[in-house]
Amino acid sequence: MDLVETLQNLLGQVPELLQPLIVALAGAIPFIEGEGGAAIGILGGLPPVVAAIAAMVGNFVTVAVLVLLSTGARNAVVSRRRAKVQARETVLVGGSSGAAPAEPESERKAARRAKFQRAYERYGVPGVSMLGPLLLPTHFTATMLAASGVGKARILIWQAIAIIAWTTLTALIISGVLQAVR
Repeated sequence: MDLVETLQNLLGQVPELLQPLIVALAGAIPFIEGEGGAAIGILGGLPPVVAAIAAMVGNFVTVAVLVLLSTGARNAVVSRRRAKVQARETVLVGGSSGAAPAEPESERKAARRAKFQRAYERYGVPGVSMLGPLLLPTHFTATMLAASGVGKARILIWQAIAIIAWTTLTALIISGVLQAVR
């Protein structure tokens, strides 16, 4: 909560022209995201549309960077692993498989991976993207999708849809509550 209070205080201290940048910064932070950023902006006095758009942009830009980095890292790991396997196969003499046994996963990591995999198999990229914010920040969901080998464009499209939907819903609820209170 200290971070949210800090962002709210900062929002009140900067000129109006810079306030959307503070909201975008809030939207870029996991667990605050577009929904929290929009709330901070609206409660700080920004027009709901400005607050929502700024929060969406901050959230999406961060998610896009993470997806691009995760996809690049996954591709590097997969390429390196393939190269190792090919090198072993060319060095091997005889019919033995030269693949080294995989390192065992911790039980906790294996359980998390299995839970994500079940959700992915059941709901696909659209479902995981749209329902993900109920359990995890979009940052984590998008990174896990990229690590699973889902294409960048597909992840980014569905994450954008989810960010827009959840942030808009939050902004509408907060704006409606504020109107009802006044």
